[in-house]
Amino acid sequence: MKQKTPTGTVLYTIEQTIKEYRKICQKNIQKIVSDITVDQCLVLIILNDNVQISQIEIAKLIFKDNASITRIIELMVKKDYLSREINDLDKRKSKLVITEKGKKTIVSLTPVFKLNRSTALDGLSPDEIELLDKLLNKIITNCKTS
Repeated sequence: MKQKTPTGTVLYTIEQTIKEYRKICQKNIQKIVSDITVDQCLVLIILNDNVQISQIEIAKLIFKDNASITRIIELMVKKDYLSREINDLDKRKSKLVITEKGKKTIVSLTPVFKLNRSTALDGLSPDEIELLDKLLNKIITNCKTS
């Protein structure tokens, strides 16, 4: 018999799901690139898709506070995945640019990203995925409006 605990709710199951997904993502990423994290990969993907995005916007997209995203980006600059350039529009800000190493990393990890998603969603029909997305978005809305 399953024990009823505060962690025995669907919300904790969602959290466990996220943690397990991140673990498998990191494990698969490490097989290809040993010195990059899931969050650093997310930063690369986001910057690759939108070169003009701000650091604050990146932080929001990957659910990090400003201090955390600053640390992540500093590590990425040290590891040569990113470089900083002067922003022509506002000299007080810097522009993040993906380096050659970062571009090669995106290319080599793209199949891993697809594998991670297909592994996680294996056995779910498109209708189930759509329903799950709707339900999770409903929970998000409930939390934001309370």
